[in-house]
Amino acid sequence: METIEKKQTQTSVMDSELSEQIKAATKDSHIRAENTELMLSYQRGHVSLQQYQLLLCSLYKIYEALEEALDTNASHEAVAPIYFPQELARLESIRKDLEHFYGQSWREKLTVPAATLRYAQRLREVGRDQPEYLVAHAYTRYLGDLSGGQVLGRITQKSLGLKSGEGLSFFSFPGVSSPNLFKQLYRSRMNSVELTEEQRRGVLEEAVTAFELNIQVFDELQESLSAASDADNEMRQRHTQHKHSSTAAAADGEACEGLQSSSSLIPRFLRTLLGVFVVLAVGMVYAF
Repeated sequence: METIEKKQTQTSVMDSELSEQIKAATKDSHIRAENTELMLSYQRGHVSLQQYQLLLCSLYKIYEALEEALDTNASHEAVAPIYFPQELARLESIRKDLEHFYGQSWREKLTVPAATLRYAQRLREVGRDQPEYLVAHAYTRYLGDLSGGQVLGRITQKSLGLKSGEGLSFFSFPGVSSPNLFKQLYRSRMNSVELTEEQRRGVLEEAVTAFELNIQVFDELQESLSAASDADNEMRQRHTQHKHSSTAAAADGEACEGLQSSSSLIPRFLRTLLGVFVVLAVGMVYAF
């Protein structure tokens, strides 16, 4: 009985429009993506500047690969209907945000974990070998940006105390006057794409892959942030232990000297801590 119901559900999905098929096929993955530690932290408004900067670095690499593939295949019969570079392209916006936070030399400071690189590699493979699969990736990224991304933009601005527009270009779509109406248009164009049954199944599978790749990026970013936090805590503990041991060993006549020595540790600690963050932000191998 359960097998029959499952087959009926699958048949129903395959008979519906492509946008609805992708929504149904990725339902579980979508829930998992929204419940990653990174996204839950974001939704609670617990957004740090480092967290946002790392996310931007990943997004840059992802959109660099996606938009390169879309541009290359703009005339492909499956890509042309959903090709909206003026309205949706994100790469230039992300560049502006990275320049705002990192300055003119932002390219040298990109932090990119391995999960992001895998994502970008997959996008390039699809663009080269199976352009119709770009429909799944474009839908997953762009419609997500137009939906939940708008909420995340407001959370980011409030949490980081950013002025309107400063470092927030990624969340702005000046070419889209009404996100809801545009999403309706996009879905309509997407549903007009003609695919064989085999291609359609491949697109649905690729949509699930797209969500899984996003989840891997979120998880790896969170691991990087946790590592930075652990390094911060360890440095603080070492500083505290050193201060206590110095105080215990100091003679009464050396108290003043001991205080001066202890105070000199503070700037060294801050420089060391800053170095840890710079290494994590610049030297990590990243992929989103």
